Amino acid sequence: MFNVVLYEPEIPPNTGNIIRLCANMGCDLHLIHPLGFQLDEKKLRRAGLDYHEFAAVTEHQNYQAMLDALKPQRIFACSTKGRTNYDIPSYQDSDTFIFGPETRGLPNTVLEQYDQKFVIRIPMHESSRSINLANSVGIILYEAWRQNDFK
Repeated sequence: MFNVVLYEPEIPPNTGNIIRLCANMGCDLHLIHPLGFQLDEKKLRRAGLDYHEFAAVTEHQNYQAMLDALKPQRIFACSTKGRTNYDIPSYQDSDTFIFGPETRGLPNTVLEQYDQKFVIRIPMHESSRSINLANSVGIILYEAWRQNDFK
């Protein structure tokens, strides 16, 4: 199944909601430090409800450590700076999706590592800045899962 990577997440309820989403979809969640919270924080547990025990969550000290551990075949960087709409690529069940922190998104040093066809975006009104991180993960993961016949 898919890997979800949160690069330096900052807001505990978002990560809690994403833990719940990953548990329900069978995805692995990877968190890149530094985190803006402790994993045992009450707000994180509340948002994830009792799904923490059903989710595979791995912490990585930095971006390179995540790459070394996962050795992903394909990574899609999810960013408002992308030019490819999220529904265009043909996803494979081993794909990895990386999302940036809530207040600043993925840094250019990460985005520059990917061909533009692997930097995907969710379309929105031009006057909008971004969509909530947990919602963004849900939108993109469900499209990838749909393309793989929900298997």
